[in-house]
Amino acid sequence: MTFPDDLSLHPDTLAIRAGINRSQFGEHSEAMYLTSSFVFESAAQAAARFSGAEEGNVYARFSNPTVTAMQTRLAALEGAEACVATASGMSAILSLAMAVLQAGDHVVASNGLFGATQQLFGNILSKFGIETSFVPATDLNAYRDAVRPRTRLFFIETPSNPLTEVVDIAGVAAIAHEAGALLAVDNCFCSPALQRPLEFGADVVVHSATKYLDGQGRVLGGAVAGRKAVTDEVFKFLRTAGPTLSPFNAWVILKGLETLRLRMEAQSASALDLARWLEAQPGVARVYYPGLPSHPQHELAMRQQKTGGAIVSFDVEGGRDAAWKVVDSTRLMSITANLGDTKTTITHPATTTHGRISPEARAAAGIGEGLLRVAVGLESVEDLKADLARGLAR
Repeated sequence: MTFPDDLSLHPDTLAIRAGINRSQFGEHSEAMYLTSSFVFESAAQAAARFSGAEEGNVYARFSNPTVTAMQTRLAALEGAEACVATASGMSAILSLAMAVLQAGDHVVASNGLFGATQQLFGNILSKFGIETSFVPATDLNAYRDAVRPRTRLFFIETPSNPLTEVVDIAGVAAIAHEAGALLAVDNCFCSPALQRPLEFGADVVVHSATKYLDGQGRVLGGAVAGRKAVTDEVFKFLRTAGPTLSPFNAWVILKGLETLRLRMEAQSASALDLARWLEAQPGVARVYYPGLPSHPQHELAMRQQKTGGAIVSFDVEGGRDAAWKVVDSTRLMSITANLGDTKTTITHPATTTHGRISPEARAAAGIGEGLLRVAVGLESVEDLKADLARGLAR
């Protein structure tokens, strides 16, 4: 039995029920199909499956029932026509780029992208004749001025990592479409529980499912969701190149989606509480959190997002030495660059997530030596405050 494909249902229902395709055994929990290949009833059916004349699973590099269930559920939550799952968030971005770009094409990207994403567009893709112009994330005129005749893709991340800059999705979408280009939005920080970029004009959404979609730091995964015309091209690349999501990881992410909204709402509430507390602490020069009225794009964030999200970044007076003292004084928070976990994490972006990009690029993105990023989990927020207060007092 396949769950009815009714996208008019409430997202809470879709998060639990979308994508279910029960086998002959009638299992209640979604099945995990750990198989590399699939058996055909005849040579004719094998030929039909391989050619695409008949729908059905062929080989787990590009088709698996568990992965399909995860793709269906995430597409429903994003309001997308289709979704293609990948092995990681970065492989999702690479797959999108390989699917829609070729040598000589041009990309316009916000300069507030995650460090590895900057490396991909700025260094790796440039080796193959694809140029990228990085522009200030919140300056619509800069996006417009960067357009070239061969501009094919706009790529933004909102809120950005780690400064939580909020990009006007509808504004960039209008510029991209006027130029005949696609707009892709990295929705990692918000997830569809808080933000649905396709509703604001984006053509495609990418995810590191490793983060909030899983939600407990267990597996790697990625996804590209959006218009079927785009995801079909992504699927062609994945079928051949093989940046494939494993059935086990797909199953874990599938189950994580069931509690996505509950986790995001609780973590966002704690993040807002923590951000307000940090603004009042001596030694904290600035707090970056879209849910605060002091955030430069607060009003825009509240139009695009349901909450401010669960990421709080802040500048510590005293540069790297002071920032490292705060990190090293924590006893509760996990010192790791991952985010989206139920366990709160803390990291120093300039020497971790953005350590491989040039000092000039970090400066252009506003990432200083005193910046810290906290990804708020589900612990008591009072305990988190006490954990940070120990280092701030030093």
